[in-house]
Amino acid sequence: MTLADPETDAAMASTPLAGALLGALLADQCAMLALKDAGSGRYLYVDDAMADFLGRPRGAILGRSDADWFDGATLSALRAAEQTAIAQAAPLWSEHRLERLGQVREFRVLRIHGDGRLGAIWLDLGGERQRQQQLRSALEQIEQLQRSNAELRRELADQAARDPATSLYARAHFEDQLRREADLSSREHREFALVLVELDPPGAALEAAGERGRALVLEALGRLLRSGTRAMDASCRFDENRFAVLLSGVGLATAHARMEGLRRRCATQLVLLEGKELGFTVAMGVASFPHTAQTLPELMRACESALAEARRRGGNHVTLASIALGAG
Repeated sequence: MTLADPETDAAMASTPLAGALLGALLADQCAMLALKDAGSGRYLYVDDAMADFLGRPRGAILGRSDADWFDGATLSALRAAEQTAIAQAAPLWSEHRLERLGQVREFRVLRIHGDGRLGAIWLDLGGERQRQQQLRSALEQIEQLQRSNAELRRELADQAARDPATSLYARAHFEDQLRREADLSSREHREFALVLVELDPPGAALEAAGERGRALVLEALGRLLRSGTRAMDASCRFDENRFAVLLSGVGLATAHARMEGLRRRCATQLVLLEGKELGFTVAMGVASFPHTAQTLPELMRACESALAEARRRGGNHVTLASIALGAG
């Protein structure tokens, strides 16, 4: 057999069904087929797809080698893969990135050596790379959607746990956090403060403003309570006119100072309705765990007593619960 094409083409033509099946398979896989002389590296056979890639008629390719259309670096890489395939008995897979006729394409190549010939099936990785990228993009979109859904669920759960008028936590959520704080303080031997806050009776302007004015006051008080607490603290709407604040890791003196500042901000807060100023004030009772109480029921009663004393003094006042004798 010579380096020319006739003998190889004749062999292909002698099994037309096998050739047709092979051609259909290669076309489906975006593959190219080539057969070379193992010693010289000259082409003995190329299919139409390989001829199109090399940019020459099939007849013009036969008897020539890769040195006729690839640069030195590419030629060295191809020849190294071919020599490895020739040296080993098993088929060899390798990958190549080739530039030809202004196009850069990536291939995965299966080389098989036998009878002095080197057969190669070239699989175009462009479609696979594109599918992989599309899959990565689809997975990223799914992950983003899952994150968005999870964030939405958290937001909905948070909204469900909050009072719509003040955006403060509802009582049930607050009491759960209060129990966790008490357990943590007992284990770590640290203190925390509980504050009950109650709106003082409305002045004449607020009374005349009715429900619209009350809604604005509740919104303003909720905003002040949220801005006046840290991330580890919590505040809630306890009932119609009463609110509660949990100050994590804070003693009685520090809690009093912080609530006194909050009381002053409430007293000077401007709430406007149709150009009219609606003022409001609050009374506060402050207790601490474990200095003024050893249990949560005792802590709540201490706060209630301190709040009652603040109201007895006319409101707009912060009162501290008395420290229990023998408290740790």
